[in-house]
Amino acid sequence: MRLSTFVLIAIAVAAVVFGVSRGIQNDYVFFAGYVVLNYIVLATAWNILGGYCGYVNFGSAAFFALGAYSTVALHKLWPMPIPMLILIGGIVSGIVGLGMGYLTLRLRGAFFAIATLAMAVVLQTLIINWDYVGGSRGAYIIRPQNLEIAGFQLPYVQYLFALMLALTVAAVAVARAIERSSLGYGFATIRDDELAAEACGVPTLKLKLIATALSGAFMGMSGAPFPYYIGYLEPSSAFGLQYAVNSIAMPMIGGTTSWIGPLIGAVLLGSLQQIATVTISSAVNLLIVGVLLVAFVIIAPNGIVGLVQERRRARGPR
Repeated sequence: MRLSTFVLIAIAVAAVVFGVSRGIQNDYVFFAGYVVLNYIVLATAWNILGGYCGYVNFGSAAFFALGAYSTVALHKLWPMPIPMLILIGGIVSGIVGLGMGYLTLRLRGAFFAIATLAMAVVLQTLIINWDYVGGSRGAYIIRPQNLEIAGFQLPYVQYLFALMLALTVAAVAVARAIERSSLGYGFATIRDDELAAEACGVPTLKLKLIATALSGAFMGMSGAPFPYYIGYLEPSSAFGLQYAVNSIAMPMIGGTTSWIGPLIGAVLLGSLQQIATVTISSAVNLLIVGVLLVAFVIIAPNGIVGLVQERRRARGPR
């Protein structure tokens, strides 16, 4: 399937999802759906570096928070439309991702993972001590109840949901395009054997910098609308453990070698967490992630996509 055809199908699916959600006539569907879509973007972004290149990033929450606090800073300086804030949040996080990659990508394995975690701690400390964006006190973002578009009143949460749908389509389309391009093949050589790739002349550092910039940019874009969604942003919520954990667990459960793996993992885990939040408590969300992650590491170490592929190979051609 050509990329253009894939994008058109993705847009059509997004339009159907938005239409069905409006037909349900329950605002909670949009609040919960926004979170699930947010996780799809985060999981897809993490997979560009962690799945395609094999470099585990523990700093997902830092890039997410960078996008969110970019919105807070710009909202106080000069209010802008959210699509513009999403773009700026992506640029800021992409530049930081590029800088982080330049400083840390000479490290490998656990050393790189620890370095990304340290970066998240440093950024959180800087935000806590930055009074302009609220510091440790946090900052309020007051959003309107409705948004008028061509004379039509659209509830603001539905507007945010639609923006996150569009961002989800963009992230998934980029991931699929990478997977089937020379860039994706270069990423795969790094994941399989980086030393051999370097010996063959593959520009591994350049490719890894591209991966960190793209990954960081999409994480920042996913965080940019968050202050408008939640209404109040503080460091503990922006740098929340759930973003770092979910962005890693979802691709691993769904499968890290394909664009559809993070999508499956995010929809599965995100939906379960939203159901648990309503029926039990949000406190069990990370417990659900931990239990499922351990179960999949034992039963299907290559994720759901890998398990399906193994079953197909075992059956053989018919």
